[in-house]
Amino acid sequence: MLLASYTDQPLEAGLDEAGRGCLAGPVFAAAVIVPPDFAPTYLNDSKQMTAKRREVARAEICREAIAWAVAEASPAEIADINIEQASYLAMHRAVANLGTTPTHLIVDGKRFRPYNGIEHTCLIGGDGRYRSIAAASVLAKTFRDERMRELAAEFPFYGWEQNAGYPTVRHRAAIRTHGVTEHHRLGFRLL
Repeated sequence: MLLASYTDQPLEAGLDEAGRGCLAGPVFAAAVIVPPDFAPTYLNDSKQMTAKRREVARAEICREAIAWAVAEASPAEIADINIEQASYLAMHRAVANLGTTPTHLIVDGKRFRPYNGIEHTCLIGGDGRYRSIAAASVLAKTFRDERMRELAAEFPFYGWEQNAGYPTVRHRAAIRTHGVTEHHRLGFRLL
C-alpha cells in the first residue's frame, strides 16, 4: 500500500521522470499533487504496471489530482546540458506548470537540483512508496510513450512504438541501417 504523503502538507507534489536511459526522444517529467484520500488500489511505480493499467491510472490521476503537469527536455537540451541536468530541467518545468506552488517536493531518486526555494526530499524508490510520486511516474511514462508512438509514425524503422527509444536490438540495428534522426541523443553510445 502506497503512503499518502511524506510531510502531511496538503500541497506536497511528487516528481518523477521517464526516458532517462533512452537513445532517442525527449526526457519527460511529471509533478502531481494528489488529495489525501486519493488511493487507487492498483497505483504503483509505472514500471510495475501493465500498459493498460497505466492508461486507466492516467485518466484517474488527471481527473482526481489537485494539480498535475507534464514537461519535457529535448534531445538537443540533453546534448547541451547532459541527461541528469535535462531531467532536472523537465522536473522544474513540470513544477512551474502546476498552476499552484507546492509546499514541498518529494522526488523519486537520490539527487535533485533545488527549484525556486521550495523544500524537497529525494526518496530512492519513492515511486513505489508514495502516491504522488507513483502518479507522477505514471504520467511521465504514459505521456512519453504517447510521444514516442507519434514519432514512430514519422520514423517507422526504429520500433519506437514498442521500445519507446530504449536501446533494443531492433533499434540499434535500425540505426546501423538507416542512420540517426534529430530525435536521437547523439551524446549517447548509439551502437
